[in-house]
Amino acid sequence: MADQARGPQGPPGDSRSPGDSRPTGNPGPSQDSRSSQAGQDAQGAQAAQDAQDAQAASEQLHEFESRPLQRAEYITAMAHLYRGELQRSLSWRLRLDTTTNWAIFTTAGILTFAFNNPQYAAQTLLAGMYANLMFLLLEAQRFRFYDVFHSRLRLMEENFYGPLLRRDLKSPMHDWGQCVATDLLTPHFHLSLRQAVRARLGRVYMPLLVAQMVGWALVVLLQTRVAGDHFLDILAIGKVPGVVPALLVLGLFVFLAICVFTAPPLPRLEEAYRQGALERPEREVPDLDT
Repeated sequence: MADQARGPQGPPGDSRSPGDSRPTGNPGPSQDSRSSQAGQDAQGAQAAQDAQDAQAASEQLHEFESRPLQRAEYITAMAHLYRGELQRSLSWRLRLDTTTNWAIFTTAGILTFAFNNPQYAAQTLLAGMYANLMFLLLEAQRFRFYDVFHSRLRLMEENFYGPLLRRDLKSPMHDWGQCVATDLLTPHFHLSLRQAVRARLGRVYMPLLVAQMVGWALVVLLQTRVAGDHFLDILAIGKVPGVVPALLVLGLFVFLAICVFTAPPLPRLEEAYRQGALERPEREVPDLDT
C-alpha cells in the first residue's frame, strides 16, 4: 500500500519530479555560438556586397573613360583648371610683391641712415647694395615659378577663351592642349635664372641699385674733398683695406652687366613649351612648389 501511495519512481539517480518533461538527451548549441555564426554570415554578406560594389564602380569608370568627352564636360573642366591656375599665379605674384617691398623699404632706410651718418655712409650703402642683390636673386627665382603658372594661363586664354569669345573655334596654336597637359605632368621652367634676373632688374631693381650707387659715389666724393684723403682710405673698413669694398662694388655691377648682356632673349610662349618638353623631359618644378 505504501508503494502504491508514492506512485511510480524513475530510474535510480533521477531527481526529477514525475511531472518534469525536460528532455534527457544532450543540450543544443548555446546562444553565444548561434550569435557568432550569425555575425560571420553577416560579414560574409557584407564582403560579397562590397565586392559587387567595387566591380560595379570599376565598370562605370571604364565606361566613363571609354565614352567620348562631351562639350559641356570639357568646358566645365577647363573653367575649373583656369581658376586653379589663376589662384596659383596670384599666390606667386603676391610673393613677388613681398620681395619688391622688402627691397624698396631697405633702400629707403639705408639711404636715410647713410646721409644722416656720413662716417658710416660708404659701408652702409655697400651693405645695402648686396642686400638688394640677395632680394634680386630671391625674386628672380620666384619669378621663374610665377612664369610657370602664368604661361599656362596665357595659353588657355589665347587658345581657348579667346576663340570662344570670338565664336571662332580655331585656336592659334593647334597643339596647345597637348602642351598644357605635358606641362601639368612634367612641369618645366620656361625662363633661366639669368633671364629672370634681367627681367626683374629692368622692372624693379635697376633704379634701386643705381640710386645706391650714386649715393655711394657721392658720399665718397664729398668725404674725399672734406678730409683730403684718398678715396681708398675712406672706403677702408677697420683693418680691411679700401680696395676690398671698391672691388666688391665693381664686381657687383660686372655681375649684373653679365646677366643683362649675356642672357638669351625671352622665347615666345609656344617655343618655350616645345623646347622645354623636348630638351628637358624630366620635371623641374617640385611638387611642394606647384
